[in-house]
Amino acid sequence: MYAIVATSVLLDVFLPLLPSGALVIMAATAAAGTTTAADAVRNGATLPAADHLVELLALLLCAATASVLGDMLAFRLASRGREKFANSRYLVRAQERLGHHLSGRRGGGIVVLARFAPAGRSVVMLGAGAMHRQVREFLPWSALAGLLWAAYGVTLGYFGSRWLGAGWLATGVSVLALFVAGLGAAYLVRRPRPQPTTTD
Repeated sequence: MYAIVATSVLLDVFLPLLPSGALVIMAATAAAGTTTAADAVRNGATLPAADHLVELLALLLCAATASVLGDMLAFRLASRGREKFANSRYLVRAQERLGHHLSGRRGGGIVVLARFAPAGRSVVMLGAGAMHRQVREFLPWSALAGLLWAAYGVTLGYFGSRWLGAGWLATGVSVLALFVAGLGAAYLVRRPRPQPTTTD
């Protein structure tokens, strides 16, 4: 399962349709087990807080590491093959929209938000690489983005399983929460910057 999750997370920077987020949630749901809070109360038991902690931490680190590696791979490829990427109308439009963000102080925040937005990770990393930005400017933010994204997915899967059981309902609700967060991140990434007011 770790290998499948890592491969999907690593490659979805190039293939955004890969369900890497859903796979992280499904793996966390499976690792959390089948005991729900309602079952525990009904049976007079308590939920051990450290249940499957090792598996969940391993999943978190696996997904976060694969996310960073995928980011840096896309960044390097775009940086070295700038001419090829320059012919992509998709990336040209993305650079026109995000260029001022990637070159300004908001660049780090955009990297984090884009990790949650559908296809946002691809646009930001490929765009930044094509613009020949410095790796050191993006690597810390990529690590933070990957860690937050992985932690969010693992948390959704874990609590979804504990509250709703390790079934399709828990997975569906958790994936829906991930999708809603992605829509919110996409809105924030695409929101135009306020223009400074000038006085006559």
